[in-house]
Amino acid sequence: MEEFDVTIREAQPEDAENILKMMHKVAKETEFLVMDDVGLSISVAFFKEQIRQLQESMNYLLLIALDKEQVIGAASIRSSDEKRLSHIGELGISILKEYWSLGLGSILMEELITWAQENDQLYRLELDVQSQNQRAVHLYKKFGFSVEAVKKRGARGDDGRFLDVLLMSKFIDHFEAD
Repeated sequence: MEEFDVTIREAQPEDAENILKMMHKVAKETEFLVMDDVGLSISVAFFKEQIRQLQESMNYLLLIALDKEQVIGAASIRSSDEKRLSHIGELGISILKEYWSLGLGSILMEELITWAQENDQLYRLELDVQSQNQRAVHLYKKFGFSVEAVKKRGARGDDGRFLDVLLMSKFIDHFEAD
């Protein structure tokens, strides 16, 4: 791959169409994505409004990675509005296949963890990842996530076979300045 100039920024409503295009491409490139094309069948208008609403939320972050103007990845943390669950952030990262193994996952992960540490509401990050997605499992372990459980038959492959899914988590410690 030729050199690329990556920009990481918070998603804006006007990014909705390009984010959806990227997610559809990722869904076709790999079965590692939890959602398939059916799950991604929301309209651009609906997604724009969703991004607009999420920007006002203190418990949601949606980042995009761009190579020039092309969306090449997305990363998010989302927590519940329910008081008893609001301390848990659900993390997700998706990157176009041609940008795998270039360090982009680490850059996005660093941004997400920094945001979570600065967010006084989050004390736990968790994610689901297919056990066969060894690149992602390695990335998450590198950033301090550990496997809590294995969901046997937690997903289905494109060919119908059952796949194990790992539940991984990381605790966020908030330190007060001395």
